[in-house]
Amino acid sequence: MHTLLLGVLLLIVQTPTRLDSTEVARVLSQLKASDSTVCELAGQSLANYGGFSGKGHDYANAALPMPRPMPTPMPMPGGGGGMAGVMSDVMHGGHRPGIDAPTLGAFRAVLRDDNRCVRNIAARVLGNHNPAGTYELFIGLLRDAKPGLRETGAIGLGELEDSRALGPVSDALGDAEVSVRARAAWALGEIENVRAVRPLGEALNDASLDVRLTAAWALGEIEDESAVPLLATAAKDREPKVRQAAAWALGQIESAQAVAALGPLVRDPAVEVREAAIWALGEIEAGSGVTVVAVGLKDDDSDVRVLAAWALGEIEDASAVEPLVAALKDPDIDVRVAAAWALGEIESPLALDGLKAAQQDQSGAVRRAASWALRQIDDDDNPRVHVHVRPRVKIKS
Repeated sequence: MHTLLLGVLLLIVQTPTRLDSTEVARVLSQLKASDSTVCELAGQSLANYGGFSGKGHDYANAALPMPRPMPTPMPMPGGGGGMAGVMSDVMHGGHRPGIDAPTLGAFRAVLRDDNRCVRNIAARVLGNHNPAGTYELFIGLLRDAKPGLRETGAIGLGELEDSRALGPVSDALGDAEVSVRARAAWALGEIENVRAVRPLGEALNDASLDVRLTAAWALGEIEDESAVPLLATAAKDREPKVRQAAAWALGQIESAQAVAALGPLVRDPAVEVREAAIWALGEIEAGSGVTVVAVGLKDDDSDVRVLAAWALGEIEDASAVEPLVAALKDPDIDVRVAAAWALGEIESPLALDGLKAAQQDQSGAVRRAASWALRQIDDDDNPRVHVHVRPRVKIKS
């Protein structure tokens, strides 16, 4: 029953012009009667989304789309593909036909439903397709006496990404209900307007972990340098997840002003915070961050050391050559490969001796990376030589 229900729901959204609003209403009615797990899975499938369960707020199963920092020196593949990619295309316009008016009406009919998951799915669908009157409808929900409806209104306004909602959604950051404040912070991140920086900065002091975490994420989405001092304070939060989110946001903003705030996080007790901080420093690419990142090359965790080597390669400053050459003797193969790659990115003759020695490494992957890096350095002055392929650095997930 659960599998059939999800299959029909996916079919409705993927091929909306082939099914009528009565069928949509029937499936939504079944979702209301199903358990919370099935409804949450439906929400994920519909929108490539983290669900609306509100149970915890982490990167693996988030109530809001909180991106996990991706510590890798290799470009991440885009699009995702598969059913999630199809649903994302449909929900966000994509290349598929839009949902017709009667079908949208079926979703609109459940916006005030008692089932939280169903009404929030409807808010996402309507927010992405934005039929006439949707903005006013969501504003009305945001101002409703019922907290659950206010949460739904905030979600819908975030999906609309309409700057007219900045004032009302910012006011919702002061709501008595935690879920409403968290969704309001998320909505401001979706709207991505610099005018939201100040109220989000205040939300970083919220008593709720969920609100502080989401506010930090939202500031990263806005990507405005004025948020750096605010996130520097959040980087000292008592909760590791907030510190991690603050580091990620600082990396998104890519301001050299953030180096000082990220420095202490490279030595944070939580490994995920150290990873996020080093990733952020690699994104910022400021020479002033070399000394800080180099600390990560001596971390107890090999993934952190790999990430530190990658970040130094991204910064491309010759002052990183010495610690990277030392890392060519790391006990972990992946660290040695990443260090060789980074030296190839920096292209400094100071690395020649170390890389030549690495050509004798017991690992073929390290030998190949060292040879590639040497070609990068030797051919730097030869305009006819172009190396297009970087050695792959394995990052454990």
